[in-house]
Amino acid sequence: MMTEFSIEEGGIVQSTRGPGQVLVFVAPDDREKSILRDQFSLDDYDLSSTLDPDEVPRVEASGGRTFIIWKIPRSAKVSEAVELGVRPVSLALVGDRLAFVMNEGEISFSAREFRNCRSVRDVLLGFLLYTVRHYVGHLRVIKQMSSEIEKKITVSMENRHLLQMFALSESLVYYVDGVEGNGAVLAKLHSIATELGLGTRQHQLLEDVVLENGQAARQANIYSSILSGLMDARGTIVNNNMNVLLKNLTLINTVLLPLNLIASIGGMSEWSMMTRGLDWRVSYGLFILGMVAIGWLMWVIVTRFIDRNGGRRRAASA
Repeated sequence: MMTEFSIEEGGIVQSTRGPGQVLVFVAPDDREKSILRDQFSLDDYDLSSTLDPDEVPRVEASGGRTFIIWKIPRSAKVSEAVELGVRPVSLALVGDRLAFVMNEGEISFSAREFRNCRSVRDVLLGFLLYTVRHYVGHLRVIKQMSSEIEKKITVSMENRHLLQMFALSESLVYYVDGVEGNGAVLAKLHSIATELGLGTRQHQLLEDVVLENGQAARQANIYSSILSGLMDARGTIVNNNMNVLLKNLTLINTVLLPLNLIASIGGMSEWSMMTRGLDWRVSYGLFILGMVAIGWLMWVIVTRFIDRNGGRRRAASA
């Protein structure tokens, strides 16, 4: 699908009169691919690179044409785990016309980064800045999700939340790769700024994009290191929660075993025979108090035994 836009009064609006200066191609068909070949000098290799999700970001500038492969964040998919990733977008700049080519998604030219656009080069730089800030926004969401999942892991005895944390860690790897690949593209654009015809104001905007992308790359690397570095610790927490549950169940079973034996004996006629001279309310009240006392005593003995052995093992390991 092809959509044309025009630059009018510092904004970008959908074109209704004649060809637009900015064209957006989403999953182009054969007719739209022929337009890209004829008007923007894109060959079959360029088109296949645009639609390849594993394509590496790069810049090609020759013959009055600038071709850019750029990575942008993919929309989040929420299922059992939140799936985040990146996807490629191609930008072809020829003269005073700019084409965006992507396999899916859309571009919102109403964002604040596209204000005061006077030429297609302003649109290009605005899109690069918009993408970098989009990455930063996703990184903030990942940090919040990581904190929420971590709170659940501290009391969890399942692997579900741990798998969600693995998915976030994997997403951050793709984000780091995308942001650093975009950083190489920005470095190349900075070196050929004169050939692109960038003015002083546009050159300063490009430097701002380079700076913000570098900050996003450092932030993504920090988050990725934290998530991957603490993954083993979080797995240990889940195992420890399960061990605590098994310990408590063992204590309960240990306490109830002698009580079951006593209750079985007390439920037979021997108890009534032994307490023949007492009122049954008194005898069975004493019987219940005795079971409670024995159960409490068993609980104290077993917990102290377990804690003593645990302390010895910790001292030996230290």
